[in-house]
Amino acid sequence: MNVKSHLTTLTALTLSTAIGLASLPATAALPLAVAGQSIPSLAPILEQVTPAVVNISVSGTKVSQQRIPEAFRYFFGPEGHGSQQQRRPFQGLGSGVIIDAEQGYILTNNHVIADADEIKVMLKDGHEYEAKLVGADKSSDIALLQIKAENLTAIKFADSDKLRVGDFTIAIGNPFGLGQTVTSGIVSALGRTGLQLENLENFIQTDAAINSGNSGGALLNLRGELIGINTAILGPNGGNVGIGFAIPANMANNLVQQIIEHGEVRRGVLGVSGQELTPDLAKAFDIDIQYGAFINQVTPNSAAAEAGLIAGDIIVSVNNNNIRSFSELRARIGTLGPDKKITLGVVRDGTEKRVTATLKPADNKLANASNLHPGLAGAALATADNNQGVLIAKVEPRSIAAASGLEEGDIIIGVNKDKVKNLAQLRELLTEEKATLALNIKRGNQHLFLVLR
Repeated sequence: MNVKSHLTTLTALTLSTAIGLASLPATAALPLAVAGQSIPSLAPILEQVTPAVVNISVSGTKVSQQRIPEAFRYFFGPEGHGSQQQRRPFQGLGSGVIIDAEQGYILTNNHVIADADEIKVMLKDGHEYEAKLVGADKSSDIALLQIKAENLTAIKFADSDKLRVGDFTIAIGNPFGLGQTVTSGIVSALGRTGLQLENLENFIQTDAAINSGNSGGALLNLRGELIGINTAILGPNGGNVGIGFAIPANMANNLVQQIIEHGEVRRGVLGVSGQELTPDLAKAFDIDIQYGAFINQVTPNSAAAEAGLIAGDIIVSVNNNNIRSFSELRARIGTLGPDKKITLGVVRDGTEKRVTATLKPADNKLANASNLHPGLAGAALATADNNQGVLIAKVEPRSIAAASGLEEGDIIIGVNKDKVKNLAQLRELLTEEKATLALNIKRGNQHLFLVLR
């Protein structure tokens, strides 16, 4: 089929071959569009979704340790321990995706906003807003911001578990600070792990051009739905060589919902340790499977133990989605919250079966209060037993929270005239812009109000 006849078979509903037009030589003669027939293009989709992708600029101060030569250590005193702190200002650029137009929530990467004192968000139309950090998770490289603006456009989440290698992708971001830029490609691979980019890795690999500054931007399908958050590339000097990685949308959405509810990510724990299934292990156990998570040990009284898992089991799927490695199992479990019920596909003695497990909470349940209000900085919060308020679990000495009058063991039961039962309600009330906040505190058998300004 020649170029002309091939192009005339395209329709507005078949965009797959339209992307291939980019590979035609610059000198190739393209035919005129047939009268009355629209030219296949990604433009209609982009017109709808590009307003939901934002540019992010940050500034702050990074603290680094500098080694002090032995000859000069005397001048810095013994408390320096052979080093001194250096504070260096920095600036950075990245991208973000509006996922809730009403609340002004913006999803981005943690590394885009890490250590930032000031975060600014610029919309496609040029309007700029100061953003508030709602919460972040370093292990998965996810962060949630919030701006106060009207008439925002949000992108809907797709079910990233349904992605297949070969599906078309659209990447939108702010590469090299040039401004909003769109590229296209395909899903090159799924479930990429072992890259040592983050602690929890389960990346989508794509050949859509992703460069420095694209971090936190959107990876979309051809319906304009969010399938991933662009996070990293494999290439020299931050340049694209056709290997980019994105956090799957389902993984990001699970984390975001926890941040909104608790102010942080609360991980569910299965209670197993293990390794990748190697050909040697498969041969030793006389099983004919190539991929999975081999379980070395099951923690007593854990979710795995209660579900009946034992050492030697091989987990091959989570919630009917196949997994290829223990790293992928760890990433999928680590992005689900406690008390979540999951279905595991388990191979034992060569036979696969399904088991149900209810994830248990990790030990650390405390939220950093500084993300809720500056007047709470230095306090650690947790929802009180039976949803009877928000417990002040810890107060750092000489902190702002201590200066505000908060004490360890206090329980916040109200803000102004509104009652508070849990962290989610407290967060919602503190996002409202009020000049003065009166916290209704239960301290032992006493009730008192503390005023934050």
